[in-house]
Amino acid sequence: MLLLLVVENYAVVERLRVRFHPGLNLLTGETGSGKSIVVDALGLLLGGRASADMIRTGEPQARVAGIFDVRENGAVRKILEPAGLETEDGELLIEREILASGKSRAFVGSRPVAAALLRELAPCLADIHGQHEQQLLFSADAQRDLLDAFAGNAELVEQAAEAYRGWRAAAAELKELESSEQEKLRALDLWTFERREIENASVQPEEDAALERERRVLQNVQRLEEAAATAYASLYDSPESALALARQAARRVDELCRIDPSLDGLREHLKTADLSLQEAAYGLRDYLSKLEANPQRLEEVEARLAALDRLKRKYGATLAAVIEFLEEVRRQIAAVENAGERMEELRREQARLAAEFEKRATELSGRRTAAARKLEKRVAAELAPLGMERAVFRVELAAAAWSEHGADAIAFLVSANPGEEPRPLEKVASGGEISRIALALKTCLAAARRASDAGAQRTLVFDEVDAGVGGSAAEGIGRRLKRLAVSAQVLCVTHLPQIASFADHHYRVDKQEVRGRTVATVEELDAAGRTREIGRMLSGQTLTPEALKHAAQLIKLSAE
Repeated sequence: MLLLLVVENYAVVERLRVRFHPGLNLLTGETGSGKSIVVDALGLLLGGRASADMIRTGEPQARVAGIFDVRENGAVRKILEPAGLETEDGELLIEREILASGKSRAFVGSRPVAAALLRELAPCLADIHGQHEQQLLFSADAQRDLLDAFAGNAELVEQAAEAYRGWRAAAAELKELESSEQEKLRALDLWTFERREIENASVQPEEDAALERERRVLQNVQRLEEAAATAYASLYDSPESALALARQAARRVDELCRIDPSLDGLREHLKTADLSLQEAAYGLRDYLSKLEANPQRLEEVEARLAALDRLKRKYGATLAAVIEFLEEVRRQIAAVENAGERMEELRREQARLAAEFEKRATELSGRRTAAARKLEKRVAAELAPLGMERAVFRVELAAAAWSEHGADAIAFLVSANPGEEPRPLEKVASGGEISRIALALKTCLAAARRASDAGAQRTLVFDEVDAGVGGSAAEGIGRRLKRLAVSAQVLCVTHLPQIASFADHHYRVDKQEVRGRTVATVEELDAAGRTREIGRMLSGQTLTPEALKHAAQLIKLSAE
């Protein structure tokens, strides 16, 4: 249930802070006052699409925040726990920010999250129904999804979809193998030659770099010997070597220390220098002992480098690329050699998945048929008090091609007038009838969801569900919304006084000019303010005593 909605710098809203309550919360106002902005902001909060166009002119960003009471909502906890998120005293804070770049940021419990998590939470928190959703009722996909939601088929639909996707994937791979088998057989000889050539070369990673280093040494043995011998003599072998001079300095320091012990530290430094010079000299000596001119080895290195260069020109710029090419060729050869076995395996897998899908689709069809009969009765019962007591509502199921959604084609049929055969919804229903049918369907769906999560109270949002409706039908919608609000929080935008009179909590949306800028405001009305607002809705620009009296009468009748 929505407790608080905060909207900042969104469209013509500078800052709104609106507290909502259990029961029927109704928003009214002049045409163009911004009533639907509240609904749109709530939609954004629940993962709707963000756009920089939503930001109030001149502002760097827009922000929407909402606090929901989720104490009894087990479905919300199941989504939050894997994400490491928690509620605070049973309340959940959700925030959404839109930046000037068009990007958005989402937060749950003040922790950043992906907008996808908001969309996952949305069905557990609120159901927003606007005029766009009424048009969606004409879609066969939307009708199927609504029937499945009513029947609680989500898990079974996912099982059928998983089997279908696996079946399609197996079929696609099998087709690819069958169509490319001859072509790959022709390529097998080339792949086999390439594999043999690279394998015979016994290529090792970074081998060429090591050989390059060895070649440089073999090509410069004389220069290396001269340089190493000179360095060795300078360090160790010459009478004036660094080691001899260091030892001479050490003897002088020993004489100094006998006179001035404060120089003892220098002796340690000189000892370290002596050891370091010896190590360097021994290293040069060992290096000199290994240096040897070897023309035969140089020829072998040159030949090996030339062979490796040929492989790199053919199969890759580096030896790592050549090795990677070899692995790919091996995979291709293995695929051809094992193609027959793989195709047989795919045929078995395809048959298994087809049987699995048929089983799930048959079960799904049975559940949809049973749910369709229940939905027909419940929608008929809901339509009666909405001024459509003689309407006929049917859910038609027919066999269809396999898809992720099963093997059923589903259509909602309606006959609004006696004696007429039920026909597809979009062909026979007027705008007002669509509004009432939509309300009836949403009511049935809300009841089904409450049964699956008995303690949770969701928020149902209706944006101008009264479009095209008037007279007694409007009163019927108001009464239905009132009854629906007993078990769910209902937020409704309306322009009809007959519906507004049923409000438990009434809000007036208005536009004002502040410092040369248009600002939308929302005010929760007291009893007197509510009477004046309904009177305005009845009389228009001039609020007459008769309109006030009529408004008071409407409010009184709605309470009976």
